[in-house]
Amino acid sequence: MEKKIAAEANFPAEHSPPVVVREYDGGSDKAAVEELERRCEVGPPGKPSLVTDLMGDPIARVRNFVSHIMLVAEYGHGGEIVGVIRGCIKTVTSGKKISSTEFPVYVKLAYILGLRVSSTHRRLGIATKLIQELENWSTKNGAEYSYMATERTNQPSLNLFIKKCNYVKFRNPTVLVQPIHLHQKPLPSDITIVRIPPNISEQIYQTLFSCSEFFPKDIDKLLNNKLNLGTFMALPKNSHSKWNPKKTEDLLPKSSFAILSVWNTKEVYRLQMKGVSAFTHAACVGTRVLDAMVPWLKIPSIPNVFENFGFHFMYGLHMEGNDGSRLMRNLCKFVHNMAQDDVDIRVLVAEVAPMDRVREAVPHWKRFSWEEDIWCIKRLGVQVDENNCHDHWYKSSDSSEVIFVDPREL
Repeated sequence: MEKKIAAEANFPAEHSPPVVVREYDGGSDKAAVEELERRCEVGPPGKPSLVTDLMGDPIARVRNFVSHIMLVAEYGHGGEIVGVIRGCIKTVTSGKKISSTEFPVYVKLAYILGLRVSSTHRRLGIATKLIQELENWSTKNGAEYSYMATERTNQPSLNLFIKKCNYVKFRNPTVLVQPIHLHQKPLPSDITIVRIPPNISEQIYQTLFSCSEFFPKDIDKLLNNKLNLGTFMALPKNSHSKWNPKKTEDLLPKSSFAILSVWNTKEVYRLQMKGVSAFTHAACVGTRVLDAMVPWLKIPSIPNVFENFGFHFMYGLHMEGNDGSRLMRNLCKFVHNMAQDDVDIRVLVAEVAPMDRVREAVPHWKRFSWEEDIWCIKRLGVQVDENNCHDHWYKSSDSSEVIFVDPREL
């Protein structure tokens, strides 16, 4: 059922054109929302920016969650769509455990993404109204918290959520980006890489990430999603034959290992870099030309990110043992080589907590990566209780060593 809510702008009501926030209608709103998304670039004005090109239905970015919604804002008597926001609700770990037990503490929270307001209709309170209505929907559907992610340099977004909507800075994971080169990366002969079926991957991840933050309770749905390209583990070759994950006591290898899963974003949305200088564009093309002409030199070429492209997201990264770091580096090389089979995939991306050991093991280019992705959070509906373990998590400035980044939120 379509829901409409009138919103006030930042000027007297008698002069204020009506603003209506309602649920997205795929039949009538699709074209207008796609056009709005195309006009909204991500990045500081006057600098290179990433433009998102949604593939298929715009609501696909949250459809992989059971509980999800997409709202649009209409402005004026003509009902022009000038704003959009998406949200989903999921249950995740807080990094804590119930006293005297091994059971993790779960919290139910909403995630906000895809907030866009037309550049010609900003400073009218439209973004604030979209956030408020999404929070109302989240509260009615049982969410205890609402959170969002943005770049450290996106000051307008931080001002909106922190100063106007009472969110607080919570976590700051690191985004690691590696270009896909034209040449294959060699893998050492003493390492074995195996593909792990979803049911075994689920058990392994539940064991490894129960004390992490943001590990989803519905990990089975994530691993069985069609966008998940598989879970892979790197092991020393001489230990592979000794590992039998079908036995509970042998679920994890006794020796060193590294594990991760791969998510394909290109079926949901693609990116395009705009606003670079002609010199930069030509220099990037030059690296690819040289790499193609003299492949034996293995020049680290820069892929064509100036046209529509997708990326593979590596998540669930974990390593153990004295050889864990080397195994993780080579596992990432394996994913790089796998990505070369798809010409639309130009980069690999991973996001990890600042103190996570895998951060230094994952290959990446510092120029393409960024140190801090800012996650902001807000307690919904109730006052903060000093004796509530959930509130202690919400107020804690110290994160767990590991943050599980759900690729469905990208």
